[in-house]
Amino acid sequence: MYAAIVRSFDTTPKYEIFDTPTPLNEKEVLVDVIAAGLHPRVRSQANGSHYTSSDKLPLIPGIDGVGRMPDGQLVYFVAPDSSMGTFAEKAVIDLRRSVLLPDGVDPIQIAAAMNPAMSSWVAIRRRIDLQQGHKVLVLGATGNSGQMAVQISKLLGASQVIAAGRDENRLTSLRDLGADVTVSLAGNPEEAAKILGEVASEVDVVLDYLWGKPAELAMLPLLTKRSDRSRALSWIQIGSVTGPTAAVPSVALRSANFRLLGSGQGSVSASGYVAELPALIDVIAEGKLKVNSVSIPLSRIEEAWNDSTYSGQRVVFVPSGE
Repeated sequence: MYAAIVRSFDTTPKYEIFDTPTPLNEKEVLVDVIAAGLHPRVRSQANGSHYTSSDKLPLIPGIDGVGRMPDGQLVYFVAPDSSMGTFAEKAVIDLRRSVLLPDGVDPIQIAAAMNPAMSSWVAIRRRIDLQQGHKVLVLGATGNSGQMAVQISKLLGASQVIAAGRDENRLTSLRDLGADVTVSLAGNPEEAAKILGEVASEVDVVLDYLWGKPAELAMLPLLTKRSDRSRALSWIQIGSVTGPTAAVPSVALRSANFRLLGSGQGSVSASGYVAELPALIDVIAEGKLKVNSVSIPLSRIEEAWNDSTYSGQRVVFVPSGE
């Protein structure tokens, strides 16, 4: 079969012929891959920087996708934790980490939306108890996952969503996706943190895709401006676009009902993720979430991997799209 192959963490995946994988037990099935998304998590997998990465090479990148079963049914699946990912003509799927798709669903939309949507969907449904009427701040709202987080927060009951990000153009468009207030993080970081403290101090949840300095600077302004510091504020660390570490002021943990937690592989079990897949698939299939996707033949992976033309779009590789 043809597949995208990583033979060095320092180079772009190459389109090559590779051995077709073989199911090892009755829970595994070989499927034809229809579509697989190029997510930030896939990039960190391909360069070896993700916290779950090992040194094992070669590997086929890709963490999820849409495949066609031997009986013709379409299925969304999460790849097993191995070096055999989804950027290939065929993939072995674990039926326990797969969900059959409803008739008429667009496989490109599913492949594009599931991963970025899953981060906030699982964080809200599995890591906290979001109540109807709660207010949410999305840090890093102009990325693909952040845009999904804005929509999902509203969909799951938030009364107000405050969207904060650097990209001015995308920030403006977030109002059409459900953002009630937008805050620009461009320019002076301290000034941006001060503004966040003024407009977002009463939120109940922070969905943080940035971490690093923006998170570090925003914590105290948010807490000190709070009208009732004993009211719970859950800060969920999901991504680390601006840096892997942030200095958490000790006073933040002592002076307010402030809960800092993460959401990702490990903090949520594999079974927990799988349990959320059917409901999320239904939401995407019903058109309740907007996603900006572009499909590209897998054979063009080298040229498309770092092509800035697709900035703001979720690239979906189509193995059969020669």
